Amino acid sequence: MNAEKPNDGHRERLRKKFLKFGLDKFTDDEIVELLLTLATPRKDCKQIARNVLKEFGSLKGVLEAPMGELQKIGGIGPNNALGIRLIHSIARKFLREKILKENYIDSFEEVLDYFTHALRDEKYEFFHVLFLNSQNAILHEERLAVGSATHVVLSPQQVIGKALSSKAAIIVLAHNHPGGSIEPSGEDVALTKEIVFSARLLDLSVREHLIISPNGYFSFMENGLMKIFDDEFERFHKRLVKLSPRK
Repeated sequence: MNAEKPNDGHRERLRKKFLKFGLDKFTDDEIVELLLTLATPRKDCKQIARNVLKEFGSLKGVLEAPMGELQKIGGIGPNNALGIRLIHSIARKFLREKILKENYIDSFEEVLDYFTHALRDEKYEFFHVLFLNSQNAILHEERLAVGSATHVVLSPQQVIGKALSSKAAIIVLAHNHPGGSIEPSGEDVALTKEIVFSARLLDLSVREHLIISPNGYFSFMENGLMKIFDDEFERFHKRLVKLSPRK
């Protein structure tokens, strides 16, 4: 009969601790260690977990690390690296599916969690759009543009076209700033205003534009910019009506 190895008892204690408490009572070291044990039979993973956390700085850094970089750490094999990346991808998919069909107003924190997880650590700028119906239910979410580390190009026509094909009434914009700034650039402000005007001309509404960065987020709505754009459109529309030829 084979004697139980010391590592087996430690692994079992970690697993029982997780089943009883979830991750609430786990350190980051223990989370990574437990994850590594799933693809590393009968080997002490405690020091490997410490090494990988030291290399990437945090649990978030480990989960975001490329597979090739993970495998440079001694003891991290292809299966370990795949498992770590898989966990990250599953979490992103879960957060996305969690918000679909939900009421945007009631689930704003979940929406913010999703965009934060999806965009915060990207190295390039990405532009995402949520499409809502008139009751604020989230119908669809899509990544519409991929840019460089400092810039992403998106046309209002792309957004409006997708909104119409999705039968949406309300639009929520989101993109990231990999450089860390949460303040909107002049281009961000101009593009948002242009999308608002294009949408309003077709009786669509732009509810929000979120900027996500490693240092937090910026909300156009919370900072009053969406109201400014809507008010500017109302003045523009009144002038347009006055200039229109009367029948």
